[in-house]
Amino acid sequence: MAKYNVYGMGNALLDIEFKVTPDILENLSIDKGVMTLIEADRQQQLISELRDYMGKKSGGGSAANTMFAISQFGGKGFYSCKVANDEMGQSYYQDLVNAGIDTNLQYHDPEPGITGQCLVFVTPDADRTMNTHLGISAEFSEKELVPEAIKDADYTYIEGYLVADPNGKSAAIKGRETAHNAGKKVALSLSDLNMAKFFKEGFLEIIGDGIDLIFSNETEALTLAETEDLGQAADYLKTLSNAFAITRGPKGALVYDGENLLEISPHKVKAVDTVGAGDMFAGAFLYGVTNGMSYADAGKLGSTASARLVTSYGPRLEPQEAKEVLQEVKAS
Repeated sequence: MAKYNVYGMGNALLDIEFKVTPDILENLSIDKGVMTLIEADRQQQLISELRDYMGKKSGGGSAANTMFAISQFGGKGFYSCKVANDEMGQSYYQDLVNAGIDTNLQYHDPEPGITGQCLVFVTPDADRTMNTHLGISAEFSEKELVPEAIKDADYTYIEGYLVADPNGKSAAIKGRETAHNAGKKVALSLSDLNMAKFFKEGFLEIIGDGIDLIFSNETEALTLAETEDLGQAADYLKTLSNAFAITRGPKGALVYDGENLLEISPHKVKAVDTVGAGDMFAGAFLYGVTNGMSYADAGKLGSTASARLVTSYGPRLEPQEAKEVLQEVKAS
């Protein structure tokens, strides 16, 4: 048996949440519904102007949210990232350790710099908009990989945001090669509409001759496939990956298990915050398929968990909630 269910890699970011209206975003020239990279001075300007709207802070980043979900369901993970030797970096590292997630940060002291931060703007329609200053995360590279841990994981999970930086992309490619050479599987998240829109060639480089599992929402899949037809997008993803999961919000999800296209039923809830919903789906799904679940049941777990997540603010469930969701799906 592998030591880890999943080896993840991605940007370590302090998430700072703000509850705002679309008018506020427009007045501040913030593009709604997507992730935009910003410089440190712009970040400080936004924090200053929106201080009255600030909500909670939490250690995050897309792949990190997925790894925390896997751990909460009872899986074992390893997470490679880059933080600075500031207070947030120390807190971030301790958060991983407390969750039982092994990390490359255990092998070396962090470097001087600023740990990355992501400003998350939540509007009344439960949409999420992100402005991200990567800080030292922008320097994530092959140096942060731990090949032996990759070889000892059932899946290597690559955060799609890494495609935007040459060093991050190279690390993703190295991770995929290391996993496949060891006979292990590779999963990739497209992560964001702008990544799919502007970095398609980079994604194709990461994917290489093909991977084992792609996570995407419907808009990202349509954008990457350059089509407005979901069926055509699904056919395109089949040329890149042995399997995939396309999340569709209140419409549920579409899962391809390598042979069959499965429709995963939605859970009707009142969404207040969709931050982390895709990350949660990926974490629940990966936990499921690495713990004996069928793709259909793993999709059901992902759908149930992400539906529970969006009913409250923040990118994570409480540990007890994760256990309740898992028991609910197992019992059904």
